[in-house]
Amino acid sequence: MQALIEEAVQGNVEAFIELMDRNSLAMYKVAHAILKNDDDAADAIQDTILICYEKLHTLKKQEYFKTWMTRILINQCNHTLRHYQKETLTGELPEPSRPDQSLAEFEFKEMLNLVDEKYRLILVFYYLEGFKVQEIAGLLELNENTVKTRLARAREQIRTAYLKK
Repeated sequence: MQALIEEAVQGNVEAFIELMDRNSLAMYKVAHAILKNDDDAADAIQDTILICYEKLHTLKKQEYFKTWMTRILINQCNHTLRHYQKETLTGELPEPSRPDQSLAEFEFKEMLNLVDEKYRLILVFYYLEGFKVQEIAGLLELNENTVKTRLARAREQIRTAYLKK
């Protein structure tokens, strides 16, 4: 992966395309966790890819490419949310159903709905994307202890919700 990043930084378009292909599922999971809408997630991902391509030369440390790309994606998702909040009074976005969803995806999304909004993205980063607490703190511009606390509270909310069922 490191060699691919290096080639992309040096201007190899095919390497950049391959890099984006390898990260597309991760980007989708993050964007969908924030926006809860496939179309908006696709738009945010498309904008992120364009920004990454244009700004790849600004990447300071290549080992942090995924973190850098994810931060750009989060910013694009937040921009989309702000746009919708201006247009609607509730700020809630409809979620179209995906009939081809696997049972595991469905259960994970249902589990995410059991926790407060501020915990959802942390759960996606930690459990789906495999980010470390320190990386999540950097991405979300939070203190590491805050991330740890939110993970613990999210787990507790999920446990409590499942015990009630």
